[in-house]
Amino acid sequence: MLKRPTFDLGIEEEYQIIDPETRGLRSYITEFLEGGKLVLREREIKPEMFQSVVELGTPVCPTIDDARREVVQMRGAIAGLARQRGLTIAAAGTHPFSHWEQQQVSPFPRYYGVLEDMQQLARQLLIFGLHVHVGIEDRELRIDIMNQVRYMLPHILALSTSSPFWESRKTGLKSFRSIIFEQFPRSGIPGEFHSWAEFQSYVDLLIRTGSIDDGKRIWWDVRVHPNYPTLEFRVCDMCTRVEEVLCIAALFQAVCLKLYKLRRDNQTFRIYRTELIQENKWRAIRYGVDGRMIDFGRQSELLARDLIHELIAFVDDVVDDLGCRREVQYAFHILREGTSADRQLRVYDRTDGDLKAVVDNLVAETLEGVPVE
Repeated sequence: MLKRPTFDLGIEEEYQIIDPETRGLRSYITEFLEGGKLVLREREIKPEMFQSVVELGTPVCPTIDDARREVVQMRGAIAGLARQRGLTIAAAGTHPFSHWEQQQVSPFPRYYGVLEDMQQLARQLLIFGLHVHVGIEDRELRIDIMNQVRYMLPHILALSTSSPFWESRKTGLKSFRSIIFEQFPRSGIPGEFHSWAEFQSYVDLLIRTGSIDDGKRIWWDVRVHPNYPTLEFRVCDMCTRVEEVLCIAALFQAVCLKLYKLRRDNQTFRIYRTELIQENKWRAIRYGVDGRMIDFGRQSELLARDLIHELIAFVDDVVDDLGCRREVQYAFHILREGTSADRQLRVYDRTDGDLKAVVDNLVAETLEGVPVE
């Protein structure tokens, strides 16, 4: 009998370091670090490509309640550290007006290697994402769930959209971050793998031929993590509000449990072609929750909101098992009130295009319900 995975959670958030006076990004991460490393409440602060980006991750969280506590503490701790230095933080997929050419690269060999390898693609990678790990210890099950869950990625991306601006321009897209990142190789919706051995053979070939040095250079929207027994979901923009983060994490967790139960009962969710799923991803990028998506089973176009309602109904029988009904149902609030991208655009329109006002609103929403230490 197939053993039930833990479905525990790990959440990684990438924050923007903001200068409160200019509202622009501030290259400051090395000032947070001591000897290249700083542990903040037992969490290691991780630099990213640019010094204006700071990443923090939770420890392993057995439940969504544990994840809630950790995310709130994490945001409060890094906001407090920033405040001590006269700075603040914001959470969104892109900064509304700061330019990548004005950002300093973090002085670590890893990033110099990425710059050498990726050139212009890496230099413009001034984007911020939310990564959610779901614990699935069985390797074959991890592959099986990865194949099936690809279908739901655009629906959940739509709920997370928070990057409508790029370098002072209103892009017309709700997730411009996705466009920037999809220029990287080995990104986007992954293909289907029929077994763990087939996946490992793919990774080994890339390493043997010098294409990558390890599995962390595979940047798919969902990937089998090379070091942990998890599926890592990387498709989403960095969510602005804590409640949005928890909603997204709970949805990923619930979908994984639902697909496990289907397999346990000798059922499965239909596997769709990567090219078809990519069509829905584009619609999520362009319109967020306001557009239409394709129901490939019905072979028809429906409102994205209706399909997200169906996704929530799909996992309804597992959310109480996980204790995450409250978090999953927050998706209804997002559907009613709009995503972070929608709220940013409303502030922009209300203030006659004042991008500093957009940043101020992002900062306020990032710290809603967060005690700053």
